[in-house]
Amino acid sequence: MAGAPQAAGRIAVTLVDVSGDFEADLKDLAGKLSQVESVMDLDGLRAQVADLEEQAADPNLWDNPEAGQKVTSQLSHRQAELRRVTDLRQRLDDLGVLRELAVAEGDPASIAEAQDELAQLAKEIDTLEVRTLLSGEYDDRNAVVTIRSEAGGVDAADWAEMLLRMYLRWAERHGYPTDVYDISYAEEAGIRSATFKVSAPYVYGTLSVEQGTHRLVRISPFDNQGRRQTSFAHVEVLPEVEEVDHVDIPEKDIRVDVFRSSGPGGQSVNTTDSAVRITHLPTGIVVSCQNEKSQLQNKAAAMKVLQAKLLQRKKDEERAELDALRDAGSSWGNQMRSYVLHPYQMVKDLRTEYEVGNPSAVLDGDLDGFLDAGIRWRKQQAS
Repeated sequence: MAGAPQAAGRIAVTLVDVSGDFEADLKDLAGKLSQVESVMDLDGLRAQVADLEEQAADPNLWDNPEAGQKVTSQLSHRQAELRRVTDLRQRLDDLGVLRELAVAEGDPASIAEAQDELAQLAKEIDTLEVRTLLSGEYDDRNAVVTIRSEAGGVDAADWAEMLLRMYLRWAERHGYPTDVYDISYAEEAGIRSATFKVSAPYVYGTLSVEQGTHRLVRISPFDNQGRRQTSFAHVEVLPEVEEVDHVDIPEKDIRVDVFRSSGPGGQSVNTTDSAVRITHLPTGIVVSCQNEKSQLQNKAAAMKVLQAKLLQRKKDEERAELDALRDAGSSWGNQMRSYVLHPYQMVKDLRTEYEVGNPSAVLDGDLDGFLDAGIRWRKQQAS
């Protein structure tokens, strides 16, 4: 029993020290959130919400269904943005009070709960801070993603399909709607290419750091001798084109072919020639869509992808000279990430040096660490 007072003394010192760290961390988080609020311009955001609410209340809004959908979607997104930052501020303010009460009452469980909440708030504010770095011309748009298998034969086709699943799972984790425009299946396994859209505010700016060649190292499941295989797939990320971009495509510049939609192994999934392939004659760009129910819908979706590709081509031409100078001497080219499943387990970004030792989680859509690191790295390169 003689040792009890000494033990109690040690506990008291620990509580005081942790409390001091807690207060400092809470103050730092409050300052970081204030910077985020300043960059997001909350007054301007509230004004946008009010304006969109007024438009949404117009009884004539749905005379143009496309315009009505755009207004209601923008209103929902802006309201969510405003609610997200105001909720964080409220939680941060409440946490300080709850912590004081827990310490005053000597409640270890409540103190631990407050510590957990502090860690969760730090994570969420860091994510919001990264969002404020997305200030590019098209960063706030939806993303159109194309994945193509490259060197590696059947393993590369299988790898491209694994990447498709990875991005769709990432979108699903965040509740972002996706629309698969087209999948070209390979003969033995996997896919030659796939194009899909992810819809959410700033999703283009977020996913644009994924553009480049992704490299997979593993024991090939298609090799009877169980040898290690390296395969490659390329990821292209484009902003969805909006009417304000004015990408005019004269009818004489395109060739439209229709064909019957098909699934894996050539199994027919459509009894009419509803799938559409559009060739842009001046550039040779080819896009296709077979996921919609009608030929007209497939053509409209394919035209959107073509417009996005032409917009990107224009941007690429404008910065081609600068890019050539920037990439001169690069031994990696556009290879940006390695996924190693054998002889060890690791996923590493070759630009940011960010890496994790759990490829299964990454391939199941746990990409946020890589995305945040990529966005921060890109901002540093631009400054």
